[in-house]
Amino acid sequence: MIIPDDLKYTKEHEWVRIEGNVAVVGITDHAQSELGDIVYIDIPNDINTVRKDESFGTIEAVKTVADIFAPLSGKIISVNRSINDNPEVVNKDPYGAGWIIKIEFSNKEELDELLTAEQYKQLIGQ
Repeated sequence: MIIPDDLKYTKEHEWVRIEGNVAVVGITDHAQSELGDIVYIDIPNDINTVRKDESFGTIEAVKTVADIFAPLSGKIISVNRSINDNPEVVNKDPYGAGWIIKIEFSNKEELDELLTAEQYKQLIGQ
């Protein structure tokens, strides 16, 4: 199980890479492993903003459908639409090519509520 130390995490199994005032967001290696083979990712085309802890889309796997939650509030500046054609990339490279959205976050204080890699490892029993 890969859990990079330089990322932040949520209790709902999203990862966050901070790049200035932009948060790159995806699902963790643990989450993709639990979901199994991912077959579809649905992020609405008309979504412009997100609020922390609210669902902004879904991931469909062979066995289940799961919500994806925003780790931070802000403006969506990019959606990785390439994963719609190749959703399996989220299974193969969840921390790289499998990123899902980029958020220009509006509240830096929300960063303090994210988990460190060590805290996330404890959450999933690693």
